[in-house]
Amino acid sequence: METKTITIRVNAEVARIFEAASEEQRRKLEALLSLKLGDATRRKRPVEEVMSDISQNAQARGLTPEILNSILSEE
Repeated sequence: METKTITIRVNAEVARIFEAASEEQRRKLEALLSLKLGDATRRKRPVEEVMSDISQNAQARGLTPEILNSILSEE
């Protein structure tokens, strides 16, 4: 699959977490984001709605900012 680099704005904490992640973790996050962005554009749903759904699902499954930090800081 051909890939292309894009730039997106995120809050500073998310950027810090991503930048501190290992290369493998970054690839996983990039793949997840790519899938979710593709899903959002195919369904013609607003990105905010997709992001809200992702956040709600993660929180319902017990994901907290602290747990996400812990996962991303594992090597």
